[in-house]
Amino acid sequence: MVEVSTLGALAALIVAISLILKKVPPAYGMIIGALVGGIVGGVSLTDTVNLMIGGAQGIVTAVLRILAAGVLAGVLIESGAATTIAETIVKKVGETRALLALAVATMILTAVGVFVDVAVITVAPIALAIAHRADLSKMAILLAMVGGGKAGNVMSPNPNAIAAADAFNVPLTSVMAAGVIPGLCGMVFAYFIAKKLVNRGSKVQQHEVVTVDHSRLPTFGAAIVAPLVAIALLALRPIAGLNVDPLIALPLGGLIGAVVMGRFRDSNHFAVSGLTRMAPVAVMLLGTGTLAGIIANSGLKSGLIDVLTASGLPSYLLAPISGALMSLATASTTAGTAVAASVFSHTILELGVPALAGAAMIHAGATVLDHMPHGSFFHATGGAVHMDMQERLKLIPYESAVGLMIAIVSTLIFGVFGLFV
Repeated sequence: MVEVSTLGALAALIVAISLILKKVPPAYGMIIGALVGGIVGGVSLTDTVNLMIGGAQGIVTAVLRILAAGVLAGVLIESGAATTIAETIVKKVGETRALLALAVATMILTAVGVFVDVAVITVAPIALAIAHRADLSKMAILLAMVGGGKAGNVMSPNPNAIAAADAFNVPLTSVMAAGVIPGLCGMVFAYFIAKKLVNRGSKVQQHEVVTVDHSRLPTFGAAIVAPLVAIALLALRPIAGLNVDPLIALPLGGLIGAVVMGRFRDSNHFAVSGLTRMAPVAVMLLGTGTLAGIIANSGLKSGLIDVLTASGLPSYLLAPISGALMSLATASTTAGTAVAASVFSHTILELGVPALAGAAMIHAGATVLDHMPHGSFFHATGGAVHMDMQERLKLIPYESAVGLMIAIVSTLIFGVFGLFV
């Protein structure tokens, strides 16, 4: 097997990041980065293309499951179920604990299968209204939502969890369950930081408050059916030994939810909407696969292991560190998890780390730096609360601290103490 030099792998990452920063679509940025990296790394053009194709092929099963998950996401978002779930949680927790309510609402929305940026956008109108009434800063409400979103993301059937589960060949429900304790710790940590920021930065103005049309929103009982059915079907594997693949469980949950809400006639509309949301992620992951193909066959992997060995740090730290580095490179939890898992999974397993532990720690590590400005999450979440670029940049250290908390707790559970594996 041909090997790309460490310089080539670094060149691939630098070119990909530079192109994404210049607003080149992430898939193209990573494909071009992979191509440049292979050539700079001393591999022929033919072998470079073969490595890229091999990397993309390794991600195809995850892509299929992610496309199927679009049905559930479409039902939750387009039917108004996500809005109903968010509003109900905020009402139950109460506006006196507004920041906690926003964090919990975003966490649960993300945990049941809504993309983290979409979850923030869904909760944002509620957050803006509360913030205006309670005189809370935009930084406080956005950090509460982002923290809740990161927390929910590590315990969800979202594309990042699917990518980690596929790479390590472990059940999706196991990866989701592995994120529950780290996610809850991250959410609580985000809440306490957000409380410190209530008077920092700009406040919400009256014209920024948006009223939500409640005329066609489903009841909470009907709204929650789709994610509950999907998660129950996935849980049949560990509970009853019956393996219902996410390819079946996620869309079936969505369709049953549509029936219960009396919106089955709109199922095709929901599916089209969900596919429209998932397609860019699927395409990005194929681009991610080409980059992973170059890095996986480069000296960068062994270089990272050598650095860990020389430092005397335990080998299991390769999992969260690789997740964090790849999320920094791609500014995406999904892409970061996919690259790190596909590149380092075999090495992590060879180092004696259990499969579930490796998947959980990479997944948690990918939340540390997934909010960088060259990714869509940074801009989508800032836009949701009408925050300007300078103020949005000031939030990055706090977001990183929340992601670091999630990664540290996951590493303590699965690396230091080796529990639940």
